[in-house]
Amino acid sequence: MKATMLSFALILLLLSCSQHRQEKETDLSWTSIPLKYATGFSLEKSEEAYRVAISQPYKGAKEGFTYIFHTGETMSGLYADATVPIPVKSIVCTSTTHIPMLDYLNKADALIGFPTLDYISSASMRERINSGKVSELGIDEALNLEKLIALRPDLVLGYTLTGDLGQFNVVEETGIPVILNAEYLETHPLGRAEWIKLVGVMFDDLDRADSVFDMIEKEYLDAKALVEQIDENPSVLSGVVYGDSWYLPGGRNYASTLLNNAGYDFFWKTDTTSAFLPLSFETVFDKAHNSDYWIGVASFRSLEEIATGDQRYTAFEAYKSGNVYSYNKRIGEKGGSEFLELGYLRPDLILKDLIKIAHPELIPEHELYFHFKLP
Repeated sequence: MKATMLSFALILLLLSCSQHRQEKETDLSWTSIPLKYATGFSLEKSEEAYRVAISQPYKGAKEGFTYIFHTGETMSGLYADATVPIPVKSIVCTSTTHIPMLDYLNKADALIGFPTLDYISSASMRERINSGKVSELGIDEALNLEKLIALRPDLVLGYTLTGDLGQFNVVEETGIPVILNAEYLETHPLGRAEWIKLVGVMFDDLDRADSVFDMIEKEYLDAKALVEQIDENPSVLSGVVYGDSWYLPGGRNYASTLLNNAGYDFFWKTDTTSAFLPLSFETVFDKAHNSDYWIGVASFRSLEEIATGDQRYTAFEAYKSGNVYSYNKRIGEKGGSEFLELGYLRPDLILKDLIKIAHPELIPEHELYFHFKLP
């Protein structure tokens, strides 16, 4: 009898708690915070919390994730995939594209772990790394979980290309929240930059994140407006051969958007895909061998290297005229590409480079930041 009464009392208690939690959730008044370009997440705010919904955490995802970031006592985290007290004080990042967001929010000192330190180019982060303040954790299956867990970061900012969350699930089981960043799926350059607002929420400094993004947006749109003055659009080719295929951006890829906004005629601009297209060399040559410019040639740093890599490249008109450009002008202390690190956050700098290459008269004061002409 005592056991029955105890069980009944326990059920009543659980129901009461459940009702209380539901009331707590219901009582929260969420206000939507509009985003201008990013489509991969939404942002809402209540008196003491932010709610972030990642609609597509990886390509092909059938469902997303919801995260609650709270500054006070809140029960809303019970209805989220992760609940994080903010502001966070320490963080482990997993992509170099996360690093500039910390820099621009003045939160470089929050980074305590990263997969491969040599990939980081940021001067402020290199200083922390050289001072022994950031631990190297390993990549993917080689991730040193024991080392990461011992660091006890407030959260891990992760990403996944395939939806394999194996290692991240283990981290979460130890009580460390994992927040997935899917900025790379945005097709508009400013959409990728707008993900700084997610990181701003983590540090409870959305105002600064907004300010940084507004600056980037203005610089981008001002540069784009200059192109409206031009009468001709030079043709452009992008990419190189990897293995058996030439990979170049589809018509709705963010790189295609940049080329279009910079006033180029990209031969695949009518393509409706946002991925990179794997095409045969012959297909690319037939369509684009007369391109005025060839921009984005992977790691090649001279025309001679290109010719050595594949003699067929020398048949392109852009090669013959010397109008070949790489985006790897800035290489970090340990060989990392600053373009691959900072480019997502600063598409305005990429756009200005592209305009400067084809229409130097429009921005005479701008010096190429990421790009350089191959000697």
